[in-house]
Amino acid sequence: MRLQTSLTVGFFTLFTFLVSSFFPELALAAPREKTLEITTMTDTWLASLCIVIFVLSYLFVLTEEYSHLRKSKPVMLGAGLIWVIVGIISLQKGLSKDELHTAVFHGLEEYSSLLLFLLAAMTYIEALRERNVFGALRGKLVQAGLTMRQLFWATGFLAFFLSPIADNLTTSLVMGAVVMAVGHGSPKFILLACINIVCAANAGGAFSPFGDITTLMVWQAGHLDFFEFFRLFLPSVVCFLVPAVIMSFFVPKTKPEPLAHEEHMKRGARRFIFLGLLTIAMAISFEQFLGLPPFLGMMTGLSFLMIQSYIMRFTGSRDKMDVLDRVRSAEWDTLLFFFGVIFSVGGLAYLGYMELASNAMYAGYGADMTNIALGIISALVDNIPVMFAVLTMNPEMSDFHWLLITLTTGVGGSLLSIGSAAGVALMGTARGYYTFFGHLKWTPVIALGYAAAIYVHYLVNADLMEMFHHVEPAIGAGGH
Repeated sequence: MRLQTSLTVGFFTLFTFLVSSFFPELALAAPREKTLEITTMTDTWLASLCIVIFVLSYLFVLTEEYSHLRKSKPVMLGAGLIWVIVGIISLQKGLSKDELHTAVFHGLEEYSSLLLFLLAAMTYIEALRERNVFGALRGKLVQAGLTMRQLFWATGFLAFFLSPIADNLTTSLVMGAVVMAVGHGSPKFILLACINIVCAANAGGAFSPFGDITTLMVWQAGHLDFFEFFRLFLPSVVCFLVPAVIMSFFVPKTKPEPLAHEEHMKRGARRFIFLGLLTIAMAISFEQFLGLPPFLGMMTGLSFLMIQSYIMRFTGSRDKMDVLDRVRSAEWDTLLFFFGVIFSVGGLAYLGYMELASNAMYAGYGADMTNIALGIISALVDNIPVMFAVLTMNPEMSDFHWLLITLTTGVGGSLLSIGSAAGVALMGTARGYYTFFGHLKWTPVIALGYAAAIYVHYLVNADLMEMFHHVEPAIGAGGH
């Protein structure tokens, strides 16, 4: 699925600026025409001002928990200012307006695809919540006698195994709604369960071409075969289990608050669930078999939901539910936040900072260290622009290293709440419970899982690296 989230490039672009300032020979290391063009776009103080603007807007996002300034507001302002400066630089460089318009509308294409996909997903979540699906699920779990700790594990495993089938974003939205319903009255449980869901969803999405946009990008680029992604299953399991085991000791063993009355799903809930699953299947099938963007499948599925709600008005108890009311209930702060970051990233990428950073890192430090570092950076930058930069660079790497960058960018976003679409979405779903600094307290534990996953990858997939080294001499011999 094309979830062009492109959240932030703060640390990444700041790192690029420092590298290009102090080590200009790295910035010019790759002899490509595009590199020279990019260098001329980043050599003015206005280009540096774009980085400053973005970092400042990013700092406001980080302090949302304390300032109570919604995260969409500073990044939307930052995006507008960045593109104004990009327009000024383009005029100074004598670039055509058509080229500038192409770049802007490319960002619009990315955002509109994301907006429509998320709008359909969020509307389904709100519709299921209105039909009391999550309340009934909470009732079933409570009646089953599960403790908070057992519920922590149940939601984590569900997220891990649902993510490869659907995607990590949709998974986090669904499981986040369940946690909010089950964990009512226990803020600590909600925080830890949300962190666990983010880690599980990102880890589960790393070993499937459908689990994350970055895995889909690598697969469609032809760097890995479909079944090669499943070599990341064991590293992904380790990445999920290591922090989950540690965090589970801090989850209360108490049982959820007993229900004052038994919860039941409202009329039509099962049909809504079926339509939701059908919608996810269509999104995947549209991409896989027809080559159509997944948002078409999601919007088609949303039309099914709207028609079903219309039919319900004339049957049974003549339910007055209106799906458009659920659309209005979507998390618009999150949707507008994505607008700000996509256009901020687009402006900085247009200036050349993304590829400049990739050139500097791969030329200077090699594939192993760079791929591991990019995974950590993706916690700040988000994995999509990082992977896009890597694919644009197209470094010569073995399947082992393509799997490594897929793994690290897939699970590296779990290090921070803003490092992945799953985390950002949950910050909206569990507002006030799951926060940036609440997640940050557990980053060292998550980092252990990140390191352990990389170690396991080196342990179980080393044969791919050896195959690459054996192929190179053979290719060289054939050339002679």
